[in-house]
Order: sequence, then structure tokens, then C-alpha cells
Amino acid sequence: MLVVDQLNCPGYEQVTVFTEAEAGLEAIVAIHDTTLGPATGGTRIWPYAGEEDALGDVLLLARAMTYKAAVAGLDIGGGKAVIIADPRTGLTEALLRAFGRCLNTLDGRFLTTADVGGTGRDMEIVSRESDHVVGLPVSQGGSGDSSIMSGLGLYVGMKACAKAVWGSDSLRGRRVAMQGFGKVGTRAAVHLLAEGAHVVATALHDSTLRRARSMGVEVVAPEEIYDVDCDIFSPCALGGVINRDTIPRLTCRIVAGAANNQLATAADGDELHRLGILYAPDFVINAGGIINLSVEVGRPYDPEVARRKTEQIYDVVERVIQASRSEGMPTTWAANRLAEQRLAAARSARS
Repeated sequence: MLVVDQLNCPGYEQVTVFTEAEAGLEAIVAIHDTTLGPATGGTRIWPYAGEEDALGDVLLLARAMTYKAAVAGLDIGGGKAVIIADPRTGLTEALLRAFGRCLNTLDGRFLTTADVGGTGRDMEIVSRESDHVVGLPVSQGGSGDSSIMSGLGLYVGMKACAKAVWGSDSLRGRRVAMQGFGKVGTRAAVHLLAEGAHVVATALHDSTLRRARSMGVEVVAPEEIYDVDCDIFSPCALGGVINRDTIPRLTCRIVAGAANNQLATAADGDELHRLGILYAPDFVINAGGIINLSVEVGRPYDPEVARRKTEQIYDVVERVIQASRSEGMPTTWAANRLAEQRLAAARSARS
């Protein structure tokens, strides 16, 4: 039996806990804001210690999706889902199909895709029960692998930062230290290496490190990545890695990565600004994935449209930097303000 519990979370349109004991499902869907369109965000599958931890994560991620879509100029809103399960051992077809039935109760207000812990195959199973899944293979009418555009967006965002710092957006000869070398980091590295940048990376798994070496990427141990002499530090794995302990170790002029929630606290963004380190707000520079998904919402997917929209991340990063410099404020503040201005304008037009 499906149990549905609505939570009262100020600032969020709807937060719902879904439980179906027979299928082993415990999930939370947070719809933050649908001013610009249906809430869109991934489903993270993770063995959280408990519902409180899962709730804190999904709320933070859902809000970030709203701002990411708004600042990128997309006609979609922000939301996120989490499934409390170990993706290595706890996923079954019954659980995934049960989650699909949960999505149907939201009447299309939330569209989802694969996120950390999940795969495209998992979402295909969810889609057997629900039409509210995006990012399926192109052969099934979806937008396919979002890491292609996420990697491209990270690359062009780095170029915009380079132009602001060094007067040229060329990355030839620049050293980029990547913390994490998953699908997005790998896609970005292909562009960087093709331009003549030197990439240093770390990862937790030997197979990932072997792939990096085969591409011509220098590899270091995970804890050494913060001390690498580099021009750009690029967090592409976990959140919270830019903090009061790691910031003093950085030698870079730019922090630009694909990970979500890179700053441990808002004060860490202020500190980067004080030190003269240009920070590309994560929800601005890593928007390639959601841009890719947005192109299939309400229309047939067109990869060329997705590419053109993703390349505009360069322009958005430039606008954030210009606003930061003209107002003397950290880039995090400037990006938040741009997103909030677009949301306010849309609310005003609607009313």
C-alpha cells in the first residue's frame, strides 16, 4: 500500500514523502518552484542515514534547480527527488516501478531523470509506469546522455572565466585540476585537452584513473588535488569541498566545476571573493544537463538546439562576472540576484 505524507516546508510549493513497504520504496519529492514551468530535476538514489538527512539534501538540491533553470533562461521550474536505498544492492524493478506510480500522483508538476546513484536503465524502468520521465535515450524520444552538454557547458564556462581573469578565453597551456573524473569531467577534459590545456585529475576508483591516464591526463591521489599548482580548480564530484580547510590550500585563480553545492557555506563564496579567486557559481556553470533536458519538454528533442543553448553558458557566466564586479559583490550573490530577478519578472507578468 502506498503511503503519501505531505510535509510543510516554507518556501517550497510541495514536499511529499512516498512509502510503499511491499516494494521497499521510501522516496521524497520536493517541488520548489513552478513559476517558469514544470519542476524538473534528477532522482538521487542514496543510502541516507535517515529521512532527515534525505530531506535536507532534497530541499537544498530542489532550490538549486530553480535557480539553475532561472539564470539559464529556461522555461522550467525546480525540483528534486531522492530514493533512500543503496543503488548497488537495494534497487529492484518493483521499487522503481512503484516510484513511477508515485510520480503520477503529482500530475506532471515534476519531471525527473537519472541522478547520482541512478542510471538511464533505472529511469527506463520508472518510465514504464510514468510519462513524467525525461532524459531517456534518443531512440525513445528523449534527450539522451546529459553529460555531453554538461561537459560542454563546463568547458565554455571555464573559457568565460579565463577571459575575465587573463583577458583571453584561450585555455591553451592552462593547468586544470579536476576533483573527480566521472562522465561530466571526462567530457569536459576532452574539450580542454583538444585546446591544449593540461589536465590533472583524481578519482576514487582505479578504473577511472586508468581511463584518465589513457587520455593523457595526469593523475594524483585524492587528498593531493587541493595542493596541485593550477590555474583552474574544478570540483566535479562531491559537494562542500570548497571550505575553510581547503581554500587556504588552493593555488588557482578560478574555481569552476560541475559538482552541485561546491561551497560548504555561503561564507566560503565570500572568502573566495575576498582572496581574488573567481568562482563560477555551480548552478550557472553546470546547467548543461538541465538545458539538454529542457529541450525535450513539450517538443521533439533537437540536439543542435541543445548545443546552442548550452554554449550560451559562456554569456551567462560573463553576465554574472560583470554584475559581481560592477556591484563589488561575490559571484554567488550576483548569480542569485539574476535568478531572483527573472523569477520576480515572471511572477509579475503572471499576476
